[in-house]
Amino acid sequence: MKEELLNLAKQRRSIYALGKQVDQDNNEIATLIKETMKAVPSAFNSQTTRAVIAFGDGHDQVWEIVRAALRKVVLDDDAFAQTSAKIDSFKAAYGTVLYFTDMDIVHNLEEQFPSYADNFYDWSEQAIGNANFAVWTALAENGLGASLQHYNPLIDDAIREAFGVPASWRLRAEMPFGSIEAPAGEKEFMDDADRFKVVD
Repeated sequence: MKEELLNLAKQRRSIYALGKQVDQDNNEIATLIKETMKAVPSAFNSQTTRAVIAFGDGHDQVWEIVRAALRKVVLDDDAFAQTSAKIDSFKAAYGTVLYFTDMDIVHNLEEQFPSYADNFYDWSEQAIGNANFAVWTALAENGLGASLQHYNPLIDDAIREAFGVPASWRLRAEMPFGSIEAPAGEKEFMDDADRFKVVD
């Protein structure tokens, strides 16, 4: 059996120590992300996943929006200092991919195919998960680390306003990426017997 994809999947890890020592330029990275997302499958070829790819000041703005939103809900100063340090680690990265689902497409499909209406949002979540994994793995293949964060819905309105995002785009995740400044720790796996069933 060929295992190139498996080996790349194993290379993809949650990297939290990220930096800006990146060899590729912004256009190369953006092209990689766009082409990877275009190759990802979606139910009915619905292509519901959207992305904002932020570099430089835009990347910094994402994490200052997160910091401001969390300051409103983390009222204890000591707790917020820890939270703010975590935000600094994401801001230290080179860029951020913001992932969205275009809800207009989801709702249109619900209307066109009422028999499947209850499934289209679930299927859009599968599509965005496919995109997350594919982009994350493509970044890892090119020596870039990343992690997947979820500060939505706390930041949705501010992100929409800051980046001119259409109202129909629902924010689902934030992926800071950059140079790998420290490797990921050991990954633990549950027992195969609890997770898989093979039927001959």
